[in-house]
Amino acid sequence: MTKAVREALNGASEVELTVTGRRTGRQISRPVWFVQEEESAFLVPITGSDSQWYKNVRQTPMVQLSANGTAVSSTATPITDADRVNHIVRMFREKYGSDQFDAHYPKHDVAVQVSLT
Repeated sequence: MTKAVREALNGASEVELTVTGRRTGRQISRPVWFVQEEESAFLVPITGSDSQWYKNVRQTPMVQLSANGTAVSSTATPITDADRVNHIVRMFREKYGSDQFDAHYPKHDVAVQVSLT
């Protein structure tokens, strides 16, 4: 991970996620919460596997994350293994608080890993 990306994400509560629409092919951006572990950012779609941006990532895994004026383009890898998803959910609860996470994320059956290298 570059120093600029590390500094941009450090202390950020959300990133701007840009995906390619699976029907339109247009670039679609939205703010999302994230957690970092080692050289990756992890995202949890609010409505889990029903989330439109998650469905877009499954079709076109190239995404862009941006925060504080710095952007990184990378491949997003869907995570469906329950143990890995639960580990990521625990990190989200730790970062944002269990009450906030549970209030905003009614379904968390999947996650997405985005390499930051």
